[in-house]
Amino acid sequence: MEVVSIDRSTYEELLTSFNSFVIKMKEMVSRGNDKGLGDWLDNQDVCQMLNISPRTLQTLRDNGTLAYSQINRKVYYKLEDVEGILYVVDGRDKNSKMCNLKTNCL
Repeated sequence: MEVVSIDRSTYEELLTSFNSFVIKMKEMVSRGNDKGLGDWLDNQDVCQMLNISPRTLQTLRDNGTLAYSQINRKVYYKLEDVEGILYVVDGRDKNSKMCNLKTNCL
């Protein structure tokens, strides 16, 4: 084992720098955790929440009724966007045709 001797002021400066580094890393980790998928839903979650089929969900995406984000082949929805169309899905007749929001065919 090798022993290295350094001056006290150098040690304290090194310790201060290291503590500053640790604080910055903790801040970065906390910012990264805030951007998790906690408030995002996937296709299965939305289908269960709205009690609709995957094809109906596709139609809602295609006609612009439901906003979404896609990462590779995985589609995600914001909880507030899904909650915002609950009245659309609940109020529609199963035999009626879904149109986009501009034509108001719901």
